[in-house]
Parts: sequence; C-alpha cells; structure tokens
Amino acid sequence: MKESIQKAQILIEAFPYIRQWYGATVVVKYGGSTRSGAEELKNTLQDIVLMKFVGMRPVVVHGGGKDITTLTEKMGIKSRFVDGLRVTDLPTMEVVEMVLGGKINKELVSTIQQLGGQAVGLSGKDGNMLQATRMKSKTGKDIGFVGKVSKVNTSILDLLDKEQFIPVIAPLGLGADGKTYNVNADEAAGAIAAALKAEKLVFLTDVPGICKKKDDPKTLLSSVKAKDVAKLIKSGVISGGMIPKVEACLHAVKSGVHKTHIIDGTLPHALLLEIFTPQGVGTEIVP
Repeated sequence: MKESIQKAQILIEAFPYIRQWYGATVVVKYGGSTRSGAEELKNTLQDIVLMKFVGMRPVVVHGGGKDITTLTEKMGIKSRFVDGLRVTDLPTMEVVEMVLGGKINKELVSTIQQLGGQAVGLSGKDGNMLQATRMKSKTGKDIGFVGKVSKVNTSILDLLDKEQFIPVIAPLGLGADGKTYNVNADEAAGAIAAALKAEKLVFLTDVPGICKKKDDPKTLLSSVKAKDVAKLIKSGVISGGMIPKVEACLHAVKSGVHKTHIIDGTLPHALLLEIFTPQGVGTEIVP
C-alpha cells in the first residue's frame, strides 16, 4: 500500500506540468550518441509515447552519424570530414539515405508502435518538408550533397497531428534541383521547431548539458540566455559538436520557440525528468 501511495504522489506532483504542457508541441532531437542499447532506446521512446498519451504533441527528429560511418566503412567507402562536416559524395549520399531514411527511422517507428504509440516515419523529402540548398564548408570547400534548410513545409506534419500520429523524421532535404541533401540533424530539428512554433525543442545528447568545465557535471549551467551564447563559444565553454546544437537552439528561440533544452539522453527517462519535474535536468537556452 505504501508503495502505491508513493506512486500516486508522483502523479500528483507531475499533474501541474501535465496540465501546463497539454496540447504543446515538443520537438525532440534524438541523437545517435544516445542509442547505446535496446534498453536506452526503449526508455527514451517510452517517454515520447507517454508525452503523446497525456496530450502533448511530440515530433521526433533523429540523426545517425555513427551508423553511417560504420556502413560506409563496411562498403569500402572512406569517410572524410571538412570543417567538421561529412563530405557527402554520391556513393556516400546513397548510404546516408539508406541508413537515415531506412534503418534508423524504421527502428524508431517500430519501437514506438511496440510501446503502444502510433508513429509515421518520414524523411524531410516527404511532402517537400525540408527544402534545402547546397552548402559549402566554413572555409568555402566543396563538401558534396550537404544541404542547409532554406524552408520548412509543415503541411504533412499538420495532417499527422490531426490523426494523432507521432512523426519520426530523418534529416534529408530536397533541393530545387531535385537532388537529395544530407542535412545536419541539429539544424533540421531547430528549423522544424521554429516552423511549428513549438513550445519546446529538446536535444538528447550523451553529456549533461553545457558545463563551464568540460566533463565536470558539477559545473553544469542549468540556464543560459541567448545573448550570452557568443561569449561562451568564444571562451571555449561551448565547442565542437555542441556548437550546432546551440546554434539550432538560438535559431529556434529567435523564431518563437519558448524554451530549448540540451539534456543527457543516456539518463533513464531524461525527457520525463526535464518536462514533468520542477528541477529538470541539463541546460535550457532561453531568449
């Protein structure tokens, strides 16, 4: 009986947050770095299914860099990076589309449905959702079929929302030239959150958030204002793979997204802890 009362108390404590976020759109960027095993995957997707059942509107955007690298190597295609971006020639682009639009996307959809949710797997090409232009590296070098989001068409997402489906999106863009482009998943998530005017954009990573000292959770910054980001990048507090995530957060908050979050997706039920508890986890970036 005592255990049952404790469970009821937890629900009562979560009730104000369930009421607050009822009907809210939350874009979740699910990074490959958090897919360390079946149990971690199940924990995260359970959170997303629960969010849907309590009246929220989750939208999932996923990456898959590690899986792409693994398959290209198996196929004898050498991975090359310029200024931190994967050089995506035609053979690599075929692997990217196979891994993102096929393997990972369908794995996430299948697991959500096993957990009792309804999901539809999409790539950014479906419904002309992610319109992209070819981009070069920061130093002006050609990096192949790498695209930057130029426009987001939310029509197909609006239809799925009406039918109560959870969209699961692979970050592939379609150019005006009819070519397929590999879009950074962080950028895609930020652009989709901005277009949907989402209440929240949440990045699931394998680190606690933004820390003053790298790898020291005790120095975690629980909240960062958008105006302070440039200074944190210049000082090196924000660096490497955290930069595109933070840049996507900035784009989102400037476009009307109320809050953005960078949290440790390897922590069991990190999404529920962030959304339904007063203390939350990770770092929030706010206007």
